[in-house]
Amino acid sequence: MSPTPGNLWSPVRWAENGAVRLAFDALTEGAEGEPLLLATGLGVNRLWIPDGLCRVLAARGFAVARYDQRDSGESTHLPPTPARTPISALFAKRETAYTAEDMADDAVAVMDALGWRSAHLLGVSLGGAVAQRVALRHPGRVRTLTSMAAVPGDVSGLRTMRYIRMRTLAKFARLRFPETPDGAVAAGVAVSRLLASPHRTFDERAAREAAERNADRGMHDQQAQSRQIGAQWHGPPISAVTRPTLVLHGEDDPLIKPSAGRAIAARIRDSRLVLLPRVGHEFPACAWDRVATEIRGLATDSTSTDPTSRQLPSSAGD
Repeated sequence: MSPTPGNLWSPVRWAENGAVRLAFDALTEGAEGEPLLLATGLGVNRLWIPDGLCRVLAARGFAVARYDQRDSGESTHLPPTPARTPISALFAKRETAYTAEDMADDAVAVMDALGWRSAHLLGVSLGGAVAQRVALRHPGRVRTLTSMAAVPGDVSGLRTMRYIRMRTLAKFARLRFPETPDGAVAAGVAVSRLLASPHRTFDERAAREAAERNADRGMHDQQAQSRQIGAQWHGPPISAVTRPTLVLHGEDDPLIKPSAGRAIAARIRDSRLVLLPRVGHEFPACAWDRVATEIRGLATDSTSTDPTSRQLPSSAGD
């Protein structure tokens, strides 16, 4: 399907993993570059990854695509489950909707729909854990792995709590907004404020404008967030990851402690940790160039050490 002239993103397309339909689109700039799939965080849709960052990545030679996780955005939302808040989902002894393996397979289903035999992965927050699991479950589909602002992908339940700032999570759980477009905008501003670095002045006007462009109700859909958090991993430990790995984490992350990034980097062989100064649980413009530079360096280094990666096409299909 061809993009509409003048549009930055292609029309929405759909991938399928069983009964789950996954919404995705692709950046029209840099479409001939190396494939890079973006996986988003807890509850949020794909539009939360800034267009500016995506364009910087395209300028560094990547064909960028993004998708909505199940239970977020335009993708399939599953039926309600007993865990009614993200905190209660952490204490659940077993998943009640789907597994972490299902979510990893979702990413591969999107790659299939794009016609990509393999891709670089950038996962943020929950998406970072998902990307780690894709590298474990489908290593042949992953060129490089970049995990940002994430917990180790093989921890769940109470073990996750050591990496989460529970005070911030509790603030999320207390957010209450009406199920209206105005409520979604107010939720977007409130969440942006909670996730921002305290070492930068919070730009409420910019946050409101962004929320008005993307009135994402997933920011306060605690049922959907609970199902995502409750998805447990049954596969190997992240120490079994063999793909070239970069770990990014904001030094000021108010939700996921930087110790989570350190733990991931310590357990994945030959991975590299980069702590981003004055960055919270977010993608501020001041960090775009550094993030793109690090991901470009990882991709270039992996190609020079793995000649077979040069033989893989960036895309196929329509």
